[in-house]
Amino acid sequence: MTKELWWQNSVVYQVYPKSFQDSDNDGIGDLRGIINRLDYIKKLGIDIIWLNPIYKTSNIDGGYDISDYQSINPTFGNMSDFQELLDKAHQLGLKIMMDLVVNHSSFEHEWFQKSIADYSKNNHYRDYYIWRDPVDNHEPNNWGSFFSGPAWTYDEDSGQYYLHLFAKEQPDLNWDNQEVRHSIFDMMNWWASKGIDGFRMDVISLISKPTGLPNAPVEEDSLYGNAGDACANGPHVHEYLREMNEQVLQKHDWITVGETAGVTTSEAEKYANLNGTELNMVFQFEHVSLDGNSNSALGKWSDKKVSLMDLRENLVKWQKALAGKAWNSLYWNNHDQPRAVSRFGNDSVEYREVSAKMLAALLHFMQGTPYIYQGEELGMTNANFQKLSQYSDLESINAYHELVEQAHLLNSDDMMRYLRARSRDNSRTPMQWDNTNHAGFSDAEPWLAVNNNYQSINAASELKNPNSIFYFYQKLIELRHTKPIITHGIFDLVEGNENDEEVFAYTRKSEGETLLVVANFTSHDVNRQYNIPTNSELLIQNYKSIQDDILRPYEVRAYLFLDTSKITTTKEG
Repeated sequence: MTKELWWQNSVVYQVYPKSFQDSDNDGIGDLRGIINRLDYIKKLGIDIIWLNPIYKTSNIDGGYDISDYQSINPTFGNMSDFQELLDKAHQLGLKIMMDLVVNHSSFEHEWFQKSIADYSKNNHYRDYYIWRDPVDNHEPNNWGSFFSGPAWTYDEDSGQYYLHLFAKEQPDLNWDNQEVRHSIFDMMNWWASKGIDGFRMDVISLISKPTGLPNAPVEEDSLYGNAGDACANGPHVHEYLREMNEQVLQKHDWITVGETAGVTTSEAEKYANLNGTELNMVFQFEHVSLDGNSNSALGKWSDKKVSLMDLRENLVKWQKALAGKAWNSLYWNNHDQPRAVSRFGNDSVEYREVSAKMLAALLHFMQGTPYIYQGEELGMTNANFQKLSQYSDLESINAYHELVEQAHLLNSDDMMRYLRARSRDNSRTPMQWDNTNHAGFSDAEPWLAVNNNYQSINAASELKNPNSIFYFYQKLIELRHTKPIITHGIFDLVEGNENDEEVFAYTRKSEGETLLVVANFTSHDVNRQYNIPTNSELLIQNYKSIQDDILRPYEVRAYLFLDTSKITTTKEG
């Protein structure tokens, strides 16, 4: 690597504005609420704030259905509020990364309204979207929507179907149309003129659809073909992103990350290559897909725990494959995933804190840019909703109706259990600031219920406790900022760890130094011996003391020493 790139040494904090902080007591978070909490984010040590969509929206899918890319959602505030947020963040040394949602727009967007109002051949807006004639009096192909049902909706007036990989109110844009691409690039440069610091690009791997839109394979018991597999990493996606890079990205010193469903390590090397011809990094989904249902027709809906063997194998694959070629995004959870401590750790009263710290350290010492989702630094847990009426997430509600009531693949009790484990609403409950009414998020009834455990899990109590999860994350961020080995050290597993079902142990090595990380993934003591030099420095641990060869439940330790000899492990008991 020829030079240090600022985003390689940075840590990102993801803010889901609707659930972060309500400033006007309407029960919904807003921009001024974020402004009021900037000092908290700065105290954590963060470099970049990623904002989920704040644009004008139809509010069908949490803001991911944008009706005007250059206007602010009035529920969140106005452009003046945004500019104040941007300016105050910059004054604190914080950068702002926006969410870019351009695989699809809202059905209320001016482009789609013009597309559907006039279906004559001379209406160029018709080609802004993907319209097709019926085939044998039904949909043009067998693709299913990510949000259940077919990926096509029929328009009576024109006698054609339009494509929507997500909700019917989210029609897919036609990226094969050069005018569409240039309109998007113009919009991105307009935001650049506002002074933003980059974009996270929603489902960007799906923008180039396969030639001819062929049917997709149908899994047993599935009602539709898998559109995600059909569209991921399409024939022109890299061509279009290189064009975006030339027209927009290379003009600005930005951070860019692509959400790339269906990406492989070889594809990731193209999206996130270190030559900078496309994006800086990608979000891949393999490690958060390992616990899907063994019945493929049920997809992600499951409550099984991923095995350490599978998790380690996948994380190591991505660390090794991208080393020196591309850049990883490091994350456990986000607005689309359940809470990390509930999913990968142990959210019981006894082990929530130590397992949350273990997961944090394991991830933050790997190579890549870490992403912290709001509340992760507090050890916030899944929502544990008991009734379908408590859910707001479109994906969750639609899946219940399809899998329980239409396809009869699940009974209600099983589906509710799966929702408690996997629903996106688990991560969208309001931020838990203190133990007052509604957790200090709002004086009004929030748009989504606050987690019942807010009186014991909240920012105010974390900030008073020097041994809290918050300060553990703060220390991890400080270490990343001060120890170059964390950014650029070579990753490798400790010899003999490949088949360890209880402990994850790896090293980072650089310029005569070794960083060793060992993490117990179980709720019981394990005995491991490592040939750690006596002059090693214990950088961080999640227990107040250590017991030499004994790793207690969910214990993690990180050692630094001036030696690059091979680290080995001995397992006893």
